[in-house]
Amino acid sequence: MQRRSAIKNIALTIGGTIVLPSWANAWNKEAISSTSLKISASQENLLAEIVETIIPKTDTLGAKDLNVHQFTIKMVADCYDKKSQETFSKGFGLVDAAAKRDFAKTFIECDGKQKLEILNKMSNSENADEKGFVRLVKNLTIQGYLNSEYVMTNLRIFEFAPARYHGCVPVKK
Repeated sequence: MQRRSAIKNIALTIGGTIVLPSWANAWNKEAISSTSLKISASQENLLAEIVETIIPKTDTLGAKDLNVHQFTIKMVADCYDKKSQETFSKGFGLVDAAAKRDFAKTFIECDGKQKLEILNKMSNSENADEKGFVRLVKNLTIQGYLNSEYVMTNLRIFEFAPARYHGCVPVKK
């Protein structure tokens, strides 16, 4: 090996190990928050109620307790196209409009049965934006819930290697 390339490789390795901790420590909620999709606090609360309606709290934690609404926002902002993001943004107004039309109150003020009825009507609606919003939120809620740490560790049985190996068993001839 040549001396110059060896010195260069050592310098890069030392520089990388010095810079890496400061780079990794800069990761925080604000640094990785989405910038392409702006959601207000009231819209985030509304989304939390929607995901809680889809997967409510029973003897297990609900979707709201597992922050699935934040997962949904992050997924829409980072992984979906502009059209889906616009449908997502319009959906908040559509949900409240449907709640006011049917029950004369906002979605958050409705009880559990009324919330479920509103989402069912929207999913069967002729309006493509209503149907698209409910489908998008429902799919991401299920995905976020089933892939959460709580569900993966407490509700699903994870086997690193499926099937069992029993080495000491009698063999029939």
